[in-house]
Amino acid sequence: MGFINWTELFPGEWSSTIFILYVALFINQGVLVTLSQHEGKYQYNTVLVVLMTEVLKLIISTLLYLQENPMSSILHDIHKYRKVLTLYMVPSSLYCLYNNLAFLNLATFDPTTYFLLLQFRVVITGIVFQVIFKKQLATKQWISLIILTAGCMIKHLSFDFYSSFSDTNFKIDVNILFIFVQTICSCLAGVYNEYLLKSEGANVNMFLQNMFMYLDSILCNITILVIQGNIMQTFENAGSSILMQPMVIMIMSNNAGIGIVTSFFLKNLNSIVKSFASALELVFTAILCWLIFGIPITLNTALAIGIVSYAIILYSQNPIQNVYTRTREDSNEETCNLKGNEV
Repeated sequence: MGFINWTELFPGEWSSTIFILYVALFINQGVLVTLSQHEGKYQYNTVLVVLMTEVLKLIISTLLYLQENPMSSILHDIHKYRKVLTLYMVPSSLYCLYNNLAFLNLATFDPTTYFLLLQFRVVITGIVFQVIFKKQLATKQWISLIILTAGCMIKHLSFDFYSSFSDTNFKIDVNILFIFVQTICSCLAGVYNEYLLKSEGANVNMFLQNMFMYLDSILCNITILVIQGNIMQTFENAGSSILMQPMVIMIMSNNAGIGIVTSFFLKNLNSIVKSFASALELVFTAILCWLIFGIPITLNTALAIGIVSYAIILYSQNPIQNVYTRTREDSNEETCNLKGNEV
């Protein structure tokens, strides 16, 4: 196989640092959310936490935008590109659902299982490109998707062949559907996001597009709070239930950091390195969950991690390419949008 060319994998001065931060922040998010639970439940309104996180991201994106543009240009540009602002409601609503489902799924699954099942997004992405864009997948791509699916299934196989199905097993199966919904939201939002970048939003400043994304996401989360009822009471209790809990503040800050680091990651590194990052996330999450929560690394967990990691690396050797003709400017504009809004 030969030796790894580390210079090619990490070409920039800060590339290795960005890579480490990227992996650490994603692992940290799952661990922090799990630590914030009390007997599998949250003592705070998770929708409100997602909303406040989006507000934090909006503030950061606005400050980055103001570094290159005067304050007076914000309202002018928002009015000028109001159609793009409206179009961003679609991926924003999908990411809103994704982020809220993340809390729900982490209350059901341990972080290791959660990250393992999220890798199924690779399979869904392949199906989306096969069906929507009529993009024929290569043999190696199909093999990697089949292997990845098998790895996710092995995690939930019981090696006790004499055990029978119970109500708990049925409950887990139902919650796996929520994981699938979460991965579908991620894939569809990414595809639609790229459509906006290459068409309607091609000439829009990338930080302004981030602002559009977060503004729309804030509206979506407010809508969920309204549906839940007692929205005024929810905001009144925010101080005691959220702002006074250091763990919740860490969750919001870590999530905002994910958005920033992801943009630098996608700009300075490539999809192959991202695949290695996903594999490392699985391994280190399993180790940390064992050390912090005492969750054992069972045989099926170890097998699932190994199989999924191999499938991801195999897939990265021949990843599914977008049907659009990409330019360097397109690539740079894409970096701050494809994944910066996911938990």
